[in-house]
This record gives sequence, structure tokens and C-alpha cells, in this order.
Amino acid sequence: MQMEFVRKLPTPQEIKEQYPLKEETRTLKEKRDQEIFDIFTGKDKERILLIIGPCSADNEDSVLDYMTRLAGLQEKVKDKIFIIPRVYTNKPRTTGLGYKGMFTQPDPEKGADLLGGIIAIRRMHMRIVEETGFTCAEEMLYPGNHRYLSDLLSYVAIGARSVENQEHRLTASGIGIPAGMKNPTGGDISVMMNSIIAAQNPHTFIYRGWEVHTTGNQYTHAIMRGYVDKFGRNHANYHYEDLKDVCELYEKHPELKNPSIIVDCNHSNSGKKYLEQIRIAKDVMNSRRLSAEIGRVVKGLMIESYIEDGAQKIGEGVYGKSITDPCLGWKKTERLVQELAER
Repeated sequence: MQMEFVRKLPTPQEIKEQYPLKEETRTLKEKRDQEIFDIFTGKDKERILLIIGPCSADNEDSVLDYMTRLAGLQEKVKDKIFIIPRVYTNKPRTTGLGYKGMFTQPDPEKGADLLGGIIAIRRMHMRIVEETGFTCAEEMLYPGNHRYLSDLLSYVAIGARSVENQEHRLTASGIGIPAGMKNPTGGDISVMMNSIIAAQNPHTFIYRGWEVHTTGNQYTHAIMRGYVDKFGRNHANYHYEDLKDVCELYEKHPELKNPSIIVDCNHSNSGKKYLEQIRIAKDVMNSRRLSAEIGRVVKGLMIESYIEDGAQKIGEGVYGKSITDPCLGWKKTERLVQELAER
């Protein structure tokens, strides 16, 4: 094998013992989780979910600054919108090259340091919940790593490149929080639906060296993120007709619990033109008004947002500006969230 075994990393249990949660944090997470469950089940019909934040959480200081601002905004719209911040510390790369997130590189300008990354992401998530009251969302890029943060997270997304992978599907069936399954990059909605079916059912498999059994995750749901055709062109799938099609697919699977859609306003839906997120979010809200079925099934939006508009290259040093995909800046974010609440 062409592998150099560098060092044995601590287990999630060891990291959790080294960096334990306060009891009030556990209580807060239970409360927030229940509120999220109520939105997915339809018990809470007054609010939508908004999963919002940087494309990648690359810097603890600017991420905490952003989250503090977001907490103030949440207070203003709390009757209409329930915010789950994006704090994505594992980044998929189309070619496998480039910045892979804080988990791998706690300092984007330096090389990989997985032990430092494990500690860095746990400390950052702990600071966020303790200082802002938010429990957050992550992309579950590496299923085996989920347990390092499993007592802190309230939501995970399974990315477009991972949604067909069996380990992701089986792990999602046992995490105990909502898991959003993105449509694959090629746009085949049946792949996404099969992933939802798989994750909503019980399984027995190997996880972190254990034989485990899961009971199924009734909060597994669809995320519409657009797709890329064979010529490399982006196509959207957030329109009224697209949402109706997914609603109809849900109807063909009455065994699925809590039929739900989250619309990702960036990625191929926007063609990575980040300012388009504003128009797309409003368009989806309009579709919810026009169709009672869409209004019932579409439970929220996903938006990429940070302090400064756009994106920068690693090393440029602009505070609060994305080093991966371009994001909406804070002023535009604040205005959009308030407009969404009014709608």
C-alpha cells in the first residue's frame, strides 16, 4: 500500500471528553432540534427553515463575527424564519485538489493537519453555540468524522457527489437529526429519492469499526441544487414545475415520512452567480404561495452568505470574504432575510 501512516488520531469519544459540552448547551440543542423537527413534520406551519452561512467556515474570528450578526437578525425574524447557520468545515473538491476545509487545514495557507483540524472545528462549533445560541449545519462529507461533532450539530447535508454513496446513506439513517440529500450533479432526481428511501429505513453495517444497527431517519429529505449537463452547462431545478415534480415523486412513495424539500439557492441553481440567490429565494417563496402543495412540502432555503460580497483567493486576506464559492455580503443578506420574513 502506498500510504504513510502518520499518526493515530484520537477517537470522537476522546475528543468529546477533552472538550465536553456544558449541560446548558445540551439542553439548548435538544430544544432547537425539537423546533426543527416540528417544522419538518408540519406541526409548526408558521416558520420556514433558513440554512445560511459561508460556503466554507475558514476563519474562526470572522465566522464568529458573522454568527453574532446572524443571531441579532434571527431575533428580528424569529416568528417567521428559523435559522440554522452553515458552518461547513469539510469541503468537497471536484478534482480532489485545493482547500479541503478547516477539518483538513485549520490554517488555509498551510498544509494538512488533521489533529489540529479536529480540535479547531470542535472548538469553533462550541464557541458558536455558547456565544450565539446557534446549533449548526455541516456537510457530512466524511461519514466517519460526523461523531466528532454529533453532539453539537442540528442538521447535515449530503452533497451532490456523495448522495449515491452507500456509506453516506446508511450513516444518515442513524444520526438522529435531519439529513438533506442533494440531487446529484447530473440531475437525476431518482438518485436523490432512492437515497431518501435508503436513509429512512433501518440498516446494519460497519461504522468506525463497530457493527451498528440504525432505526431509520424520518427527517431525511430532498435538497434541490440544480445540475450540470453533459456539456458542462448549469441548469436550475428550483422552478415551480421542478418543485411540483418532486412533490409528485413523494406522492408515489407514501411510505416516506415528512415529505420535505429544501431549495439550495446557489450552486447550479444560480450558476454560481451569487447575487442570483436573492431572486431565486423570492421565486421559491412565490411558488409556495401559488401552490398549497409546494407550500406544504418546501420547508426552507439554503443560502451562501458571509460578511463581504463575492470570493477571494487564499492569501488575499480580506476579512470575512469567502475563499471558496462567492457569497452574499452581510448588507444584502440582512435585507434579503427581512424581505423573506415579510413574504
